[in-house]
Amino acid sequence: MCQYHFLYENNKDHFLVLPNVHMLDMSGPDQVFHESVYYGANLEIKYCTFQNNINSSTGLPLGSMANFKDILLSKDDYIIVPGADAAYLTSDLFTSNTDIFIWLKMAYDQGVKICSICTGAYVLGMAGLFNDKKCTTHWKHTKQLQLMFPKAKVMENILFTEDLGIFSSAGVTSGIDLALHIVSTLKDAYTTYLVARELVIFNRRQGSDAQHSSELGYRNHLHTGIHKVQDWLYENLHHKTKLSELSDIACMSTRNLTRIFKKETGVSILEYLTMLRKSKIHQMKQNPNYSRKQIANMCGLRSERQLSRLME
Repeated sequence: MCQYHFLYENNKDHFLVLPNVHMLDMSGPDQVFHESVYYGANLEIKYCTFQNNINSSTGLPLGSMANFKDILLSKDDYIIVPGADAAYLTSDLFTSNTDIFIWLKMAYDQGVKICSICTGAYVLGMAGLFNDKKCTTHWKHTKQLQLMFPKAKVMENILFTEDLGIFSSAGVTSGIDLALHIVSTLKDAYTTYLVARELVIFNRRQGSDAQHSSELGYRNHLHTGIHKVQDWLYENLHHKTKLSELSDIACMSTRNLTRIFKKETGVSILEYLTMLRKSKIHQMKQNPNYSRKQIANMCGLRSERQLSRLME
């Protein structure tokens, strides 16, 4: 009988790598998590599987990995199941590996968060993790997923879902969107932006592709000088902002900065700064330890009266 181990320590992202894995389903999220560590996320990235000599769906041979049964899991760790060849995942050759499904279910019951990328959704469905939960997969497989797992709430035309610690994505590049979402919950929105920028992804997409934050919005452009100004405004929100300082950061005149900032972002510098302050106020209001005066000071406001106006 298999023995499963659970420890309570630092967070880890465990990739369960299956035979015939789709490389972009794995490498996209993997790179996001790797970059997030560079920007301060407290993560370790691990890989596990259940058999030797695994190849990707394109035939690329992959190196040796730990067996999933030997993985030490902690509460609030993540297990990511990248997509693989659907014909293989739904065949008796794979579905007979019931230890994998038991392992995933036990991990979830112990507080581990479980994520599927693309056809990895079949694996979570077989483990019973989609029962009464929202989920999604690649558009080619949503109907089949619903047929196989009638208790699942399969959603179409959506990039990714999150429901009580179970995550799923449509796969391919949407796996990157899901990974960025996870980084934002583990760290913060600004770290997520830095990771996205490192990967040259300036238009971060949300699960419904309809949600935006002021930290990440208005950055769907490639102008380095304007990005530097936006970075400075976010990191120095508590300071009084002078247009001359911002123009020095952008290496352009104040007049040119005002014109180009509006051209690239669609909003003025003052409008952008106001949105940042409102977002910061909203975040700080959730903490009862901050007084209104402290919130005003940390948002670069001169008085509580200014704070009240922004809160209206």
